[in-house]
Parts: sequence; C-alpha cells; structure tokens
Amino acid sequence: MEIRTRFAPSPTGLLHIGGIRTALFSWLYAKHHKGQFILRIEDTDRERSTDEAVQVILNGMAWLGLNHDEGPFYQTQRFERYREVISELLKNGHAYRCTCSKERLEKIRDEAMTRGEKPRYDGLCRSLNLTDENAVIRFKNPADGHVVVNDQVQGDVLFENSELDDLVIARSDGSPTYNLTVVVDDMDMAITEVIRGDDHLNNTPRQINIFNALGAKAPNYAHIPMILSPEGKKLSKRDGAASVLQYRDDGILPEALLNYLVRLGWSHGDQEIFSIDEMISAFDIKDVNKSASSINPEKLLWLNQHYIKNAKNKSLLKPLTELFLLMDINIDNGPEIEDLIDVQKQRTDTLKEMAEQSTYFYNDFEEYDANAAKKHLRPVILAPLKQLYGSLQSLEVWDNNHIKSAIEKTANDLEIKMGKLAQPLRVAVTGAGVSPSIDDTLRLLGQENVLKRLLKGIEFIEKRSSS
Repeated sequence: MEIRTRFAPSPTGLLHIGGIRTALFSWLYAKHHKGQFILRIEDTDRERSTDEAVQVILNGMAWLGLNHDEGPFYQTQRFERYREVISELLKNGHAYRCTCSKERLEKIRDEAMTRGEKPRYDGLCRSLNLTDENAVIRFKNPADGHVVVNDQVQGDVLFENSELDDLVIARSDGSPTYNLTVVVDDMDMAITEVIRGDDHLNNTPRQINIFNALGAKAPNYAHIPMILSPEGKKLSKRDGAASVLQYRDDGILPEALLNYLVRLGWSHGDQEIFSIDEMISAFDIKDVNKSASSINPEKLLWLNQHYIKNAKNKSLLKPLTELFLLMDINIDNGPEIEDLIDVQKQRTDTLKEMAEQSTYFYNDFEEYDANAAKKHLRPVILAPLKQLYGSLQSLEVWDNNHIKSAIEKTANDLEIKMGKLAQPLRVAVTGAGVSPSIDDTLRLLGQENVLKRLLKGIEFIEKRSSS
C-alpha cells in the first residue's frame, strides 16, 4: 500500500514553526516510505481566511523545500462534494437537521457547566426527522460503545461515545464544518497517515465515527505534542508564533530551521546535525516523544552558524542579496557579494547579521561610533595615519599581501605595534571598531574608498585637535 500523508493548514493565521514542524514530519514520513505528500488548504472559514495567509503557506513551504507531490487543494473548491456527502449521511440516517435556537444551546451549555459537566448537545432534534432547509445538520454519533485511537505517538487512547455529542457538520447556510470536510478530504485523497498536533486528538474519535458511517477506512493517526516557549508556555509571536517567513527575513537558512525543528521532539541517537537525506533515511514517527518540546533560540543560532560556515558561497548569494534589498542597501557600488560572504561567513550567526555588519562596504557612514572614535581617533595617531595614507596611495596592486605589508612597514618605521595602527585605521574606514581582518576590510572596500575615508578620518582628528 502506498503511504500518503498530508499537510492541511488553515489560512486563518500566518503559518508558524509549529505548523512547519507538522509539515516536516508529514513530508519526511512520506519520503521515508517513498510515498506521496499532499498539500491541502483548509479555507472553509471564509470570514477569517486571508489571501496573505495562503501566500505565506505557499511561500514558506517553497522556501523550506517541502515540495508537495499533489495539490495544493482548496476546500472552498470542493463544496459540491461536501454537500453530496452530507446528503448521503442524511439519507442513510447518520445525520439529522436541528432547529434548536442559539439561546437554547447556550442554556444547555450554561446548565452543564453549572453542574461541572462537559457541555453536550442533548439530542432534542435527533429523532424528529425535520425537513427545514435552513436548519443546521448534525452528525448522529453512536450513542454507546467506544472508539480507540491507535495513535502512533500517544499510544492507544479510548473515548466513550457517550461523551461525544452530535456535532454540527453543516451550518444553517449550508457551509460544511471542519470535522466533516477533513474526513471527506482524507477519504477522497486516500490519506493513509494523518500527522498533526495533539490539540486535534479530541476531534479524532468524532472523525473516525464519520469514516465508519461512510463505510470508509480511517487513516492511521499520530498526534505530536505542542512546541512551547522557552518558559514552557504557549508560543507567542515573540518566540516562534510569527510567520515562518520571518525566520527567512531574520537570516536563518532553511536547512538550519529544518534541522532545528526535526530535533524538537524527535531524536536519532546523539546525532545533532542532519542533512535532508539523513532526515529522510532515519525518520520514524514512532520515535517522536510524547512530551512537549520548548524553543531554544541559542540552539537555532548555533545550527544556523554551522550551516553558514559550511555552505558554498554561491548558495548564500541569493538570500544575502535579498536581505540587502530589504535593508535598502545599494550593492552596485561595493565588493562582489560572494567575496564578502567568503570573508564574513565565519564571523556571523545569521545572514541578517552578516548584512548589517557589512553595510559600510556599500554605503558611506554618516558618523563614527562614538566610543570607537574617542578611543582610537586621537591626535597621537594623526602622523602615523598620514604616513600610512601615503603608503596605501602608492600601492599599484591592491590585494591582501600588499595592503598588509604597507601597514606593517608603516608600523615598523614608526616603531609602534601593528594593532596600534590597524585599529585607528579600521575606525577611520568603517566608522566602527569591529570588522573582518584589516587587510580583508581594506581589500573589499577598494583603494579609492579607503583613501577617501582615511582622509576623512585624518581631517576628523585634526578638527578635534584644534577645537
């Protein structure tokens, strides 16, 4: 039998890492078994679903390389099929029309909660054979017996049918509800494995009963635990519930994020670093832990740094360029991006950090870092910088060796330590006290820029000296 998994997000909010981990586990399970991975957009909540959220789903999945074999399918394009199934359930006595008012339902709910009971519909309309076309339609849940969910993560979970009420499967306007559409879709798409968050576990016995009423085999289920904040609470936008594309804009590599997410609740021995092929080969849903996992931002940054350091420079070219564009940095007047990557990749945790620490290569800075200027652009260094200016100006070959030799020779001639000259030079040409090695920094800036900025630094010191 072919394994078929699906990822079925609802576009009522932006896709975040909890959803992406579910998608990843579903995708890996399908790939491990050489099966099919289906993408389905559950957009029946037309009031809350947005085009923006749909686009984030599609863009996020594409960015991460979680490509679907079939789809995307949209539930809003399948309403005729849902109406057909609802009619079948009505005809076969597995559903009925209900005209109970909102006020009556609220009264039932309030009374149950007063008694300390779980609110349930009391079945008033269950045997009335109503024909009102404007009524809601309820599924006639079995009144006795039980449902056992053989969950691949949670183990066997038993639900008494007496605890399950007759849920609404179609609203008064005829639109279908979640528990009906998900069953019809999983049935029609021949889904064999449903991997989803454990917040859906209580829906599963209801859905299994609908499968049974339709004479269809329910898929296998695996309900994975939630991802929590570092404090052990529900995720907020601050710590992971923002759009998954925010990670891209923050300079996280897709390989790093996938590696990070696969280890949130799943393990394979002590291995920490996984290529995509290694994930596919090793992944088994039964190895997912029952308990919730917490976000660890430091672990994600550690993984991201690993992937940046080991990436081919060319593979970082496009995402880094896009980040520069987001920052409105004109990269036409400056070093080649691949040259910049080669120098900066060992120094930064994210591509955003790399971009932010490289702006001075492309834009003139307006002012010096106050602390760096106060410490290093002092009158005592004025003469050495002037002498160095002449040495750098006379260089006919602008490469690391010649640049380094010019700085060393100036320092030796003046009998000062290399660092005593290099650091003021760094501040003068970058505006700050931190940059790559001084020879790499000058080489990437180019001779014309270096001389212009060094002269500006000299003038800054002279002005400070005379004031």
